Amino acid sequence: MWEEESVNPTNIIHGSFTDPTSLFVTSNGDIYVDDGEENGQVQKWNAETNTFVTVMNVDSSCFGLFVDINDTLYCSMRSHHQVVKKSLNEPVMTPNCIAAGTGIFGSASNQLGGPCGIFVDVNLDLYVADSHNNRVQLFQPGESSSITVAGSGSLNPTITLSRPTGIVLDAGKYIFIVDYGHDRIVGSDRTGFRCLVGCYGMGSKSNQLDHPSSFSFDHSGNIFVTDYWNHRIQKFFLMKDSFALSFNQPKFCSTASWKSNGITIANRSIVGKNLTIIFVNTNNTIYVANQENSTIFIWYEGSVDPIKIIHGNFTEPTSLFVTSNDDIYIDDGDKNDRVQKWSAETNTFVTMMNVNSRCGGLFVDINNTLYCSMPDDHQVVKRSLNESVMNSNHVAAGEVMKGSASNQLNGPRGIFVDVNLDLYVADSYNHRVQLFQPGISDGITVAGSKSLYKTIELDYPTEIILDAEKYLFIADQNNHRIVGSDVNGFRCLVGCYEVGSQSNQLNFPSGFSFDRYGNIFVADQSNHRIQKFQYYEESCGRFRMIE
Repeated sequence: MWEEESVNPTNIIHGSFTDPTSLFVTSNGDIYVDDGEENGQVQKWNAETNTFVTVMNVDSSCFGLFVDINDTLYCSMRSHHQVVKKSLNEPVMTPNCIAAGTGIFGSASNQLGGPCGIFVDVNLDLYVADSHNNRVQLFQPGESSSITVAGSGSLNPTITLSRPTGIVLDAGKYIFIVDYGHDRIVGSDRTGFRCLVGCYGMGSKSNQLDHPSSFSFDHSGNIFVTDYWNHRIQKFFLMKDSFALSFNQPKFCSTASWKSNGITIANRSIVGKNLTIIFVNTNNTIYVANQENSTIFIWYEGSVDPIKIIHGNFTEPTSLFVTSNDDIYIDDGDKNDRVQKWSAETNTFVTMMNVNSRCGGLFVDINNTLYCSMPDDHQVVKRSLNESVMNSNHVAAGEVMKGSASNQLNGPRGIFVDVNLDLYVADSYNHRVQLFQPGISDGITVAGSKSLYKTIELDYPTEIILDAEKYLFIADQNNHRIVGSDVNGFRCLVGCYEVGSQSNQLNFPSGFSFDRYGNIFVADQSNHRIQKFQYYEESCGRFRMIE
Protein backbone atom coordinates (compact mmCIF):
# COMPACT_ATOMS: atom_id res chain seq x y z
CA MET A 1 0.00 0.00 0.00
CA TRP A 2 1.21 3.48 -0.98
CA GLU A 3 -0.32 6.48 0.71
CA GLU A 4 -0.68 9.61 -1.41
CA GLU A 5 2.64 11.06 -2.60
CA SER A 6 4.68 8.28 -0.96
CA VAL A 7 7.48 6.89 -3.14
CA ASN A 8 7.82 3.54 -1.35
CA PRO A 9 5.04 1.31 0.05
CA THR A 10 3.90 2.52 3.47
CA ASN A 11 2.26 -0.78 4.48
CA ILE A 12 2.88 -4.40 3.48
CA ILE A 13 0.29 -7.04 4.37
CA HIS A 14 1.25 -10.71 4.28
CA GLY A 15 -1.50 -13.25 3.70
CA SER A 16 -2.15 -16.91 2.95
CA PHE A 17 -3.89 -16.27 -0.39
CA THR A 18 -2.43 -17.87 -3.53
CA ASP A 19 -2.03 -16.30 -6.98
CA PRO A 20 -4.72 -13.59 -6.57
CA THR A 21 -6.06 -12.00 -9.76
CA SER A 22 -8.23 -9.22 -8.27
CA LEU A 23 -8.90 -7.14 -5.18
CA PHE A 24 -11.37 -4.52 -4.03
CA VAL A 25 -11.06 -2.00 -1.19
CA THR A 26 -14.12 -0.59 0.58
CA SER A 27 -14.44 2.90 2.03
CA ASN A 28 -13.51 1.69 5.53
CA GLY A 29 -10.22 0.25 4.29
CA ASP A 30 -11.25 -3.43 4.27
CA ILE A 31 -9.55 -5.35 1.44
CA TYR A 32 -11.25 -8.17 -0.47
CA VAL A 33 -8.78 -10.40 -2.31
CA ASP A 34 -9.24 -13.35 -4.67
CA ASP A 35 -8.03 -16.72 -3.37
CA GLY A 36 -10.10 -18.95 -5.59
CA GLU A 37 -7.64 -20.75 -7.84
CA GLU A 38 -6.09 -22.97 -5.13
CA ASN A 39 -8.27 -22.39 -2.05
CA GLY A 40 -11.75 -21.79 -3.48
CA GLN A 41 -12.45 -18.62 -1.54
CA VAL A 42 -12.49 -14.84 -1.36
CA GLN A 43 -10.78 -13.44 1.70
CA LYS A 44 -11.30 -10.13 3.50
CA TRP A 45 -8.54 -8.33 5.34
CA ASN A 46 -10.18 -6.43 8.17
CA ALA A 47 -8.63 -2.98 8.57
CA GLU A 48 -9.78 -2.77 12.20
CA THR A 49 -8.43 -6.14 13.39
CA ASN A 50 -5.59 -6.66 10.84
CA THR A 51 -6.83 -10.24 10.26
CA PHE A 52 -8.05 -12.27 7.28
CA VAL A 53 -11.40 -14.06 7.15
CA THR A 54 -13.15 -16.05 4.39
CA VAL A 55 -16.25 -14.22 3.11
CA MET A 56 -17.18 -16.16 -0.05
CA ASN A 57 -16.71 -19.66 -1.42
CA VAL A 58 -16.01 -19.87 -5.16
CA ASP A 59 -15.18 -22.57 -7.70
CA SER A 60 -12.39 -20.71 -9.49
CA SER A 61 -10.36 -17.51 -9.52
CA CYS A 62 -12.23 -14.22 -9.39
CA PHE A 63 -10.93 -12.09 -12.25
CA GLY A 64 -13.04 -9.23 -10.93
CA LEU A 65 -14.26 -8.33 -7.44
CA PHE A 66 -16.72 -5.61 -6.48
CA VAL A 67 -18.71 -4.60 -3.39
CA ASP A 68 -21.83 -2.58 -4.21
CA ILE A 69 -23.65 0.08 -2.15
CA ASN A 70 -25.82 -2.63 -0.53
CA ASP A 71 -22.78 -4.55 0.72
CA THR A 72 -23.13 -7.29 -1.88
CA LEU A 73 -19.90 -8.95 -3.01
CA TYR A 74 -19.54 -9.90 -6.69
CA CYS A 75 -17.00 -12.30 -8.23
CA SER A 76 -16.51 -12.79 -11.99
CA MET A 77 -15.39 -16.34 -12.73
CA ARG A 78 -13.66 -16.29 -16.09
CA SER A 79 -13.32 -20.06 -16.45
CA HIS A 80 -16.99 -20.62 -15.47
CA HIS A 81 -18.35 -17.81 -17.70
CA GLN A 82 -20.42 -16.38 -14.86
CA VAL A 83 -20.60 -13.59 -12.30
CA VAL A 84 -21.81 -14.66 -8.86
CA LYS A 85 -22.73 -12.60 -5.80
CA LYS A 86 -23.63 -12.85 -2.13
CA SER A 87 -24.74 -10.43 0.55
CA LEU A 88 -22.13 -9.59 3.17
CA ASN A 89 -24.91 -8.65 5.60
CA GLU A 90 -26.00 -12.26 6.15
CA PRO A 91 -24.81 -13.74 9.50
CA VAL A 92 -23.83 -17.07 7.90
CA MET A 93 -22.07 -17.73 4.60
CA THR A 94 -24.98 -18.72 2.35
CA PRO A 95 -24.60 -20.09 -1.21
CA ASN A 96 -23.85 -17.63 -3.98
CA CYS A 97 -26.47 -16.28 -6.36
CA ILE A 98 -25.97 -15.93 -10.10
CA ALA A 99 -25.64 -12.29 -11.14
CA ALA A 100 -24.86 -12.83 -14.84
CA GLY A 101 -24.17 -15.64 -17.30
CA THR A 102 -25.46 -19.17 -17.73
CA GLY A 103 -22.23 -20.97 -16.90
CA ILE A 104 -21.85 -22.05 -20.54
CA PHE A 105 -19.58 -20.14 -22.91
CA GLY A 106 -21.54 -18.16 -25.48
CA SER A 107 -22.27 -14.79 -27.03
CA ALA A 108 -26.04 -14.62 -26.56
CA SER A 109 -27.41 -11.78 -24.46
CA ASN A 110 -27.71 -14.04 -21.40
CA GLN A 111 -24.26 -15.59 -21.84
CA LEU A 112 -20.66 -14.61 -21.15
CA GLY A 113 -17.30 -15.73 -22.45
CA GLY A 114 -14.43 -15.38 -20.01
CA PRO A 115 -15.72 -12.43 -17.93
CA CYS A 116 -13.04 -10.36 -16.21
CA GLY A 117 -13.44 -6.89 -14.70
CA ILE A 118 -16.81 -5.84 -13.26
CA PHE A 119 -18.42 -2.62 -12.06
CA VAL A 120 -21.73 -2.08 -10.22
CA ASP A 121 -23.14 1.44 -10.15
CA VAL A 122 -25.51 3.07 -7.64
CA ASN A 123 -28.50 1.78 -9.63
CA LEU A 124 -27.14 -1.77 -9.15
CA ASP A 125 -26.50 -2.02 -12.89
CA LEU A 126 -23.77 -4.61 -13.42
CA TYR A 127 -21.19 -3.93 -16.15
CA VAL A 128 -19.02 -6.88 -17.23
CA ALA A 129 -15.85 -6.90 -19.33
CA ASP A 130 -16.89 -9.93 -21.43
CA SER A 131 -13.36 -10.63 -22.53
CA HIS A 132 -13.58 -13.52 -25.00
CA ASN A 133 -16.62 -11.94 -26.67
CA ASN A 134 -14.73 -8.63 -27.14
CA ARG A 135 -17.51 -6.58 -25.58
CA VAL A 136 -18.82 -4.90 -22.42
CA GLN A 137 -22.23 -6.11 -21.19
CA LEU A 138 -24.76 -4.31 -18.99
CA PHE A 139 -27.00 -6.48 -16.79
CA GLN A 140 -29.80 -4.51 -15.16
CA PRO A 141 -31.17 -5.65 -11.78
CA GLY A 142 -33.32 -8.77 -12.06
CA GLU A 143 -32.58 -9.23 -15.78
CA SER A 144 -30.75 -12.31 -17.07
CA SER A 145 -30.34 -10.84 -20.56
CA SER A 146 -27.85 -8.04 -21.11
CA ILE A 147 -27.21 -5.07 -23.39
CA THR A 148 -23.92 -4.62 -25.25
CA VAL A 149 -22.70 -1.12 -24.43
CA ALA A 150 -19.27 -1.32 -26.07
CA GLY A 151 -17.54 -3.56 -28.56
CA SER A 152 -18.75 -6.45 -30.68
CA GLY A 153 -22.50 -6.64 -31.26
CA SER A 154 -23.40 -3.20 -29.94
CA LEU A 155 -26.55 -1.76 -31.49
CA ASN A 156 -24.93 1.68 -31.63
CA PRO A 157 -21.46 2.41 -33.05
CA THR A 158 -18.95 2.36 -30.16
CA ILE A 159 -15.41 1.04 -30.46
CA THR A 160 -13.68 -2.17 -31.47
CA LEU A 161 -12.35 -4.07 -28.44
CA SER A 162 -9.97 -7.00 -28.13
CA ARG A 163 -10.29 -9.01 -24.90
CA PRO A 164 -11.34 -6.21 -22.51
CA THR A 165 -10.30 -7.02 -18.93
CA GLY A 166 -11.25 -4.01 -16.79
CA ILE A 167 -14.02 -1.44 -16.61
CA VAL A 168 -14.75 1.73 -14.61
CA LEU A 169 -17.65 4.20 -14.83
CA ASP A 170 -17.08 7.86 -14.05
CA ALA A 171 -19.48 10.23 -12.26
CA GLY A 172 -21.28 10.94 -15.55
CA LYS A 173 -21.73 7.18 -16.26
CA TYR A 174 -19.22 7.31 -19.10
CA ILE A 175 -17.33 4.05 -19.59
CA PHE A 176 -13.56 3.49 -19.35
CA ILE A 177 -12.14 0.14 -20.43
CA VAL A 178 -8.88 -1.81 -20.36
CA ASP A 179 -8.58 -2.92 -24.00
CA TYR A 180 -6.10 -5.72 -23.22
CA GLY A 181 -5.61 -7.05 -26.75
CA HIS A 182 -5.06 -3.57 -28.18
CA ASP A 183 -2.61 -2.57 -25.39
CA ARG A 184 -4.50 0.57 -24.40
CA ILE A 185 -7.03 2.23 -22.11
CA VAL A 186 -10.07 3.69 -23.87
CA GLY A 187 -12.84 5.91 -22.58
CA SER A 188 -16.09 7.50 -23.66
CA ASP A 189 -17.67 10.92 -23.40
CA ARG A 190 -20.55 12.67 -25.13
CA THR A 191 -18.78 12.44 -28.50
CA GLY A 192 -18.08 8.69 -28.28
CA PHE A 193 -15.05 6.55 -27.49
CA ARG A 194 -11.37 7.41 -27.84
CA CYS A 195 -7.99 6.08 -26.84
CA LEU A 196 -6.67 7.65 -23.61
CA VAL A 197 -3.29 6.04 -22.90
CA GLY A 198 -1.27 3.38 -24.67
CA CYS A 199 -2.20 4.85 -28.04
CA TYR A 200 1.15 4.17 -29.76
CA GLY A 201 1.09 0.40 -30.19
CA MET A 202 2.41 -2.36 -27.98
CA GLY A 203 5.78 -1.72 -26.37
CA SER A 204 7.73 -0.84 -23.25
CA LYS A 205 8.25 2.89 -23.80
CA SER A 206 6.68 5.36 -21.38
CA ASN A 207 3.84 6.07 -23.83
CA GLN A 208 3.18 2.38 -24.51
CA LEU A 209 1.58 -0.60 -22.75
CA ASP A 210 1.96 -4.35 -23.22
CA HIS A 211 -1.28 -6.18 -22.43
CA PRO A 212 -2.56 -4.04 -19.54
CA SER A 213 -4.87 -5.98 -17.23
CA SER A 214 -6.49 -3.44 -14.89
CA PHE A 215 -6.54 0.26 -14.04
CA SER A 216 -7.85 2.78 -11.55
CA PHE A 217 -8.30 6.55 -11.21
CA ASP A 218 -7.14 8.64 -8.27
CA HIS A 219 -9.20 11.62 -7.06
CA SER A 220 -7.21 13.96 -9.33
CA GLY A 221 -8.12 11.98 -12.44
CA ASN A 222 -4.69 10.39 -12.97
CA ILE A 223 -4.76 6.83 -14.31
CA PHE A 224 -2.82 3.95 -12.73
CA VAL A 225 -2.37 0.90 -14.98
CA THR A 226 -1.12 -2.61 -14.23
CA ASP A 227 1.04 -3.07 -17.33
CA TYR A 228 1.04 -6.87 -17.32
CA TRP A 229 3.82 -7.97 -19.69
CA ASN A 230 5.98 -4.97 -18.84
CA HIS A 231 5.79 -6.05 -15.16
CA ARG A 232 5.16 -2.53 -13.93
CA ILE A 233 2.58 -0.04 -12.71
CA GLN A 234 2.30 3.05 -14.91
CA LYS A 235 0.86 6.38 -13.80
CA PHE A 236 -0.55 8.66 -16.50
CA PHE A 237 -1.19 12.23 -15.39
CA LEU A 238 -4.39 14.04 -16.30
CA MET A 239 -3.54 17.09 -18.37
CA LYS A 240 -5.73 19.91 -17.08
CA ASP A 241 -5.36 21.83 -20.34
CA SER A 242 -5.17 18.77 -22.56
CA PHE A 243 -7.28 20.04 -25.41
CA ALA A 244 -6.60 23.35 -27.09
CA LEU A 245 -7.93 23.51 -30.64
CA SER A 246 -5.75 25.37 -33.07
CA PHE A 247 -8.38 25.35 -35.82
CA ASN A 248 -12.08 26.20 -35.95
CA GLN A 249 -14.75 23.53 -35.58
CA PRO A 250 -18.08 25.38 -35.86
CA LYS A 251 -21.42 23.84 -34.93
CA PHE A 252 -24.11 24.30 -37.57
CA CYS A 253 -27.85 23.70 -37.66
CA SER A 254 -29.33 21.45 -40.36
CA THR A 255 -30.52 24.48 -42.36
CA ALA A 256 -27.17 26.30 -42.34
CA SER A 257 -26.28 27.94 -45.64
CA TRP A 258 -23.63 30.16 -47.19
CA LYS A 259 -23.75 32.97 -49.71
CA SER A 260 -23.31 31.47 -53.15
CA ASN A 261 -21.06 34.31 -54.35
CA GLY A 262 -17.58 34.25 -52.88
CA ILE A 263 -15.28 37.18 -52.17
CA THR A 264 -11.73 36.99 -53.50
CA ILE A 265 -9.38 37.91 -50.65
CA ALA A 266 -6.13 37.05 -52.46
CA ASN A 267 -5.24 36.40 -56.09
CA ARG A 268 -2.32 34.99 -58.05
CA SER A 269 -0.10 38.01 -57.39
CA ILE A 270 0.03 36.92 -53.74
CA VAL A 271 -0.75 33.20 -53.59
CA GLY A 272 1.03 32.19 -56.79
CA LYS A 273 0.09 29.47 -59.25
CA ASN A 274 -1.81 26.30 -58.28
CA LEU A 275 -2.64 27.28 -54.71
CA THR A 276 -3.26 24.17 -52.58
CA ILE A 277 -2.95 25.32 -48.95
CA ILE A 278 -5.04 27.40 -46.58
CA PHE A 279 -5.38 27.25 -42.78
CA VAL A 280 -7.47 29.47 -40.47
CA ASN A 281 -6.75 29.28 -36.74
CA THR A 282 -9.05 30.01 -33.80
CA ASN A 283 -7.94 33.67 -33.79
CA ASN A 284 -9.13 33.90 -37.40
CA THR A 285 -5.55 34.28 -38.61
CA ILE A 286 -5.21 33.03 -42.20
CA TYR A 287 -2.13 31.13 -43.36
CA VAL A 288 -1.35 30.52 -47.05
CA ALA A 289 1.76 29.02 -48.66
CA ASN A 290 2.98 30.25 -52.04
CA GLN A 291 4.61 27.33 -53.89
CA GLU A 292 6.37 29.48 -56.44
CA ASN A 293 8.45 31.66 -54.11
CA SER A 294 8.65 29.53 -50.93
CA THR A 295 6.82 31.95 -48.67
CA ILE A 296 4.06 31.79 -46.10
CA PHE A 297 1.60 34.70 -46.06
CA ILE A 298 -0.29 35.54 -42.87
CA TRP A 299 -3.43 37.68 -42.54
CA TYR A 300 -4.69 38.69 -39.10
CA GLU A 301 -8.43 39.05 -38.63
CA GLY A 302 -9.74 42.11 -40.45
CA SER A 303 -6.57 42.79 -42.43
CA VAL A 304 -6.94 43.24 -46.19
CA ASP A 305 -3.30 42.59 -47.06
CA PRO A 306 -0.89 40.05 -45.52
CA ILE A 307 0.51 41.35 -42.23
CA LYS A 308 3.42 38.94 -42.12
CA ILE A 309 5.48 37.12 -44.77
CA ILE A 310 7.76 34.21 -43.78
CA HIS A 311 10.48 33.18 -46.22
CA GLY A 312 11.72 29.59 -46.06
CA ASN A 313 13.85 27.05 -47.92
CA PHE A 314 10.99 24.61 -48.47
CA THR A 315 10.17 23.62 -52.05
CA GLU A 316 6.67 23.39 -53.57
CA PRO A 317 4.77 22.59 -50.36
CA THR A 318 1.34 20.97 -50.66
CA SER A 319 0.16 21.20 -47.03
CA LEU A 320 0.63 23.03 -43.73
CA PHE A 321 -0.77 22.88 -40.21
CA VAL A 322 -0.63 25.49 -37.45
CA THR A 323 -0.71 24.50 -33.76
CA SER A 324 -2.28 26.46 -30.91
CA ASN A 325 1.09 28.06 -30.03
CA ASP A 326 1.36 29.39 -33.63
CA ASP A 327 4.09 26.97 -34.74
CA ILE A 328 3.73 26.20 -38.46
CA TYR A 329 4.36 22.71 -39.84
CA ILE A 330 4.93 22.73 -43.58
CA ASP A 331 5.48 20.03 -46.19
CA ASP A 332 8.92 19.93 -47.79
CA GLY A 333 8.90 16.32 -48.89
CA ASP A 334 8.82 16.39 -52.68
CA LYS A 335 12.39 17.65 -53.08
CA ASN A 336 13.90 17.55 -49.59
CA ASP A 337 12.19 14.51 -47.93
CA ARG A 338 11.13 16.31 -44.75
CA VAL A 339 8.49 18.21 -42.83
CA GLN A 340 9.71 21.50 -41.38
CA LYS A 341 8.45 23.47 -38.41
CA TRP A 342 8.63 27.23 -38.20
CA SER A 343 8.90 28.08 -34.50
CA ALA A 344 6.85 31.13 -33.53
CA GLU A 345 9.13 31.64 -30.53
CA THR A 346 12.47 31.62 -32.34
CA ASN A 347 11.38 32.55 -35.90
CA THR A 348 13.45 29.67 -37.26
CA PHE A 349 12.81 26.51 -39.27
CA VAL A 350 13.75 23.02 -38.05
CA THR A 351 13.20 19.57 -39.54
CA MET A 352 10.55 17.63 -37.58
CA MET A 353 9.94 14.55 -39.73
CA ASN A 354 11.71 12.64 -42.48
CA VAL A 355 9.44 11.45 -45.28
CA ASN A 356 9.82 9.65 -48.61
CA SER A 357 7.56 11.95 -50.60
CA ARG A 358 5.45 15.06 -50.37
CA CYS A 359 2.79 15.31 -47.67
CA GLY A 360 -0.62 15.83 -49.26
CA GLY A 361 -1.96 16.49 -45.77
CA LEU A 362 -0.46 17.39 -42.37
CA PHE A 363 -2.08 17.19 -38.94
CA VAL A 364 -0.99 17.43 -35.29
CA ASP A 365 -3.35 15.64 -32.90
CA ILE A 366 -4.17 16.33 -29.22
CA ASN A 367 -1.34 14.02 -28.11
CA ASN A 368 1.22 16.03 -30.11
CA THR A 369 1.58 13.40 -32.82
CA LEU A 370 2.42 14.63 -36.32
CA TYR A 371 0.73 12.92 -39.29
CA CYS A 372 1.72 13.10 -42.97
CA SER A 373 -0.34 11.62 -45.80
CA MET A 374 1.91 10.55 -48.66
CA PRO A 375 -0.09 10.40 -51.91
CA ASP A 376 2.87 8.98 -53.84
CA ASP A 377 3.45 6.19 -51.30
CA HIS A 378 -0.25 5.55 -50.60
CA GLN A 379 0.18 5.71 -46.84
CA VAL A 380 -0.30 7.96 -43.83
CA VAL A 381 2.64 7.98 -41.42
CA LYS A 382 3.02 9.52 -37.98
CA ARG A 383 5.55 10.24 -35.26
CA SER A 384 5.32 11.61 -31.72
CA LEU A 385 6.67 15.14 -31.32
CA ASN A 386 7.23 14.39 -27.62
CA GLU A 387 10.18 12.12 -28.38
CA SER A 388 13.54 13.75 -27.76
CA VAL A 389 15.09 12.23 -30.89
CA MET A 390 13.59 11.92 -34.35
CA ASN A 391 12.80 8.21 -34.53
CA SER A 392 11.47 6.46 -37.60
CA ASN A 393 7.83 7.00 -38.54
CA HIS A 394 4.97 4.62 -37.80
CA VAL A 395 2.36 3.65 -40.36
CA ALA A 396 -1.02 5.13 -39.38
CA ALA A 397 -2.98 3.93 -42.42
CA GLY A 398 -2.44 2.16 -45.72
CA GLU A 399 -0.34 -0.69 -47.04
CA VAL A 400 2.82 -0.33 -49.12
CA MET A 401 0.89 -1.03 -52.32
CA LYS A 402 -1.93 1.16 -53.56
CA GLY A 403 -5.37 -0.39 -53.71
CA SER A 404 -9.01 -0.05 -52.76
CA ALA A 405 -9.26 -2.72 -50.05
CA SER A 406 -10.23 -1.58 -46.56
CA ASN A 407 -6.58 -1.56 -45.44
CA GLN A 408 -5.31 0.23 -48.56
CA LEU A 409 -5.17 3.77 -49.91
CA ASN A 410 -4.62 5.29 -53.33
CA GLY A 411 -3.19 8.80 -53.39
CA PRO A 412 -4.30 10.00 -49.93
CA ARG A 413 -4.46 13.76 -49.50
CA GLY A 414 -6.20 15.67 -46.69
CA ILE A 415 -6.33 14.15 -43.20
CA PHE A 416 -8.14 14.92 -39.95
CA VAL A 417 -7.62 13.38 -36.49
CA ASP A 418 -10.36 13.96 -33.92
CA VAL A 419 -10.19 13.93 -30.12
CA ASN A 420 -10.83 10.16 -30.15
CA LEU A 421 -7.66 9.78 -32.30
CA ASP A 422 -9.85 8.55 -35.14
CA LEU A 423 -8.02 9.25 -38.40
CA TYR A 424 -10.06 10.42 -41.41
CA VAL A 425 -8.34 10.27 -44.81
CA ALA A 426 -9.35 11.83 -48.13
CA ASP A 427 -8.53 8.74 -50.23
CA SER A 428 -8.41 10.70 -53.46
CA TYR A 429 -8.02 8.18 -56.28
CA ASN A 430 -10.47 5.80 -54.58
CA HIS A 431 -12.98 8.68 -54.48
CA ARG A 432 -13.84 8.09 -50.84
CA VAL A 433 -13.17 9.16 -47.26
CA GLN A 434 -11.81 6.46 -44.95
CA LEU A 435 -11.98 6.28 -41.16
CA PHE A 436 -9.17 4.44 -39.37
CA GLN A 437 -9.76 3.86 -35.66
CA PRO A 438 -6.76 3.69 -33.29
CA GLY A 439 -4.83 0.43 -33.64
CA ILE A 440 -7.04 -0.85 -36.49
CA SER A 441 -5.48 -1.30 -39.94
CA ASP A 442 -8.80 -1.70 -41.78
CA GLY A 443 -10.60 1.51 -42.65
CA ILE A 444 -14.33 2.21 -42.82
CA THR A 445 -15.69 4.13 -45.80
CA VAL A 446 -17.70 7.03 -44.39
CA ALA A 447 -18.26 8.94 -47.63
CA GLY A 448 -18.03 8.25 -51.34
CA SER A 449 -17.37 5.09 -53.30
CA LYS A 450 -18.40 1.75 -51.72
CA SER A 451 -19.71 3.22 -48.48
CA LEU A 452 -21.99 0.80 -46.62
CA TYR A 453 -24.52 3.60 -46.28
CA LYS A 454 -25.72 5.95 -48.97
CA THR A 455 -23.66 9.13 -48.67
CA ILE A 456 -22.52 11.17 -51.70
CA GLU A 457 -20.58 10.56 -54.89
CA LEU A 458 -17.10 12.05 -54.72
CA ASP A 459 -14.54 12.65 -57.45
CA TYR A 460 -11.00 13.01 -56.09
CA PRO A 461 -11.60 14.43 -52.58
CA THR A 462 -8.61 16.45 -51.35
CA GLU A 463 -9.48 17.90 -47.94
CA ILE A 464 -11.65 16.95 -44.98
CA ILE A 465 -12.78 18.68 -41.78
CA LEU A 466 -15.06 17.54 -38.97
CA ASP A 467 -17.28 20.08 -37.25
CA ALA A 468 -18.08 20.18 -33.52
CA GLU A 469 -20.79 17.52 -34.00
CA LYS A 470 -18.48 15.20 -36.01
CA TYR A 471 -20.21 15.90 -39.31
CA LEU A 472 -17.98 15.73 -42.39
CA PHE A 473 -17.04 18.56 -44.74
CA ILE A 474 -15.10 17.67 -47.88
CA ALA A 475 -13.31 19.41 -50.76
CA ASP A 476 -14.70 17.44 -53.73
CA GLN A 477 -12.03 18.64 -56.14
CA ASN A 478 -13.01 17.20 -59.51
CA ASN A 479 -16.64 18.15 -58.90
CA HIS A 480 -15.40 21.69 -58.15
CA ARG A 481 -17.33 22.07 -54.88
CA ILE A 482 -17.29 21.90 -51.09
CA VAL A 483 -19.80 19.44 -49.64
CA GLY A 484 -20.92 18.87 -46.07
CA SER A 485 -23.08 16.57 -43.99
CA ASP A 486 -25.61 16.98 -41.19
CA VAL A 487 -28.41 14.93 -39.69
CA ASN A 488 -30.09 14.80 -43.12
CA GLY A 489 -27.04 13.58 -45.03
CA PHE A 490 -24.69 15.27 -47.52
CA ARG A 491 -25.29 18.37 -49.64
CA CYS A 492 -23.35 20.87 -51.72
CA LEU A 493 -22.40 24.01 -49.77
CA VAL A 494 -20.40 26.22 -52.14
CA GLY A 495 -19.25 25.86 -55.74
CA CYS A 496 -22.57 24.33 -56.70
CA TYR A 497 -22.76 25.93 -60.16
CA GLU A 498 -20.29 23.84 -62.19
CA VAL A 499 -16.65 24.62 -62.92
CA GLY A 500 -15.68 28.21 -63.67
CA SER A 501 -14.07 31.42 -62.49
CA GLN A 502 -17.13 33.43 -61.53
CA SER A 503 -17.72 34.35 -57.90
CA ASN A 504 -20.15 31.47 -57.38
CA GLN A 505 -17.87 28.92 -59.05
CA LEU A 506 -14.71 27.00 -58.20
CA ASN A 507 -12.05 25.39 -60.37
CA PHE A 508 -10.42 22.34 -58.76
CA PRO A 509 -10.57 23.47 -55.10
CA SER A 510 -7.81 21.78 -53.13
CA GLY A 511 -8.28 22.93 -49.54
CA PHE A 512 -10.59 24.87 -47.29
CA SER A 513 -10.95 26.05 -43.71
CA PHE A 514 -13.60 27.59 -41.43
CA ASP A 515 -13.17 30.75 -39.40
CA ARG A 516 -14.80 31.00 -35.98
CA TYR A 517 -17.90 32.65 -37.47
CA GLY A 518 -18.55 29.71 -39.81
CA ASN A 519 -17.34 31.41 -42.99
CA ILE A 520 -15.60 29.09 -45.48
CA PHE A 521 -12.20 29.98 -46.99
CA VAL A 522 -11.34 27.96 -50.09
CA ALA A 523 -8.01 27.45 -51.86
CA ASP A 524 -9.41 27.69 -55.41
CA GLN A 525 -6.46 26.01 -57.07
CA SER A 526 -6.87 26.49 -60.82
CA ASN A 527 -8.35 29.96 -60.37
CA HIS A 528 -5.21 30.88 -58.36
CA ARG A 529 -7.21 32.63 -55.65
CA ILE A 530 -8.64 32.40 -52.12
CA GLN A 531 -12.41 32.64 -51.99
CA LYS A 532 -14.38 33.53 -48.86
CA PHE A 533 -17.99 32.32 -48.69
CA GLN A 534 -19.91 34.05 -45.93
CA TYR A 535 -22.10 32.08 -43.54
CA TYR A 536 -25.76 33.10 -43.47
CA GLU A 537 -26.54 33.70 -39.79
CA GLU A 538 -30.22 33.97 -40.66
CA SER A 539 -30.25 30.44 -42.12
CA CYS A 540 -30.51 28.97 -38.62
CA GLY A 541 -33.26 31.31 -37.42
CA ARG A 542 -32.65 34.00 -34.86
CA PHE A 543 -30.00 32.03 -32.97
CA ARG A 544 -26.48 31.53 -34.27
CA MET A 545 -25.42 27.90 -34.07
CA ILE A 546 -21.70 28.51 -33.80
CA GLU A 547 -19.54 27.41 -30.86
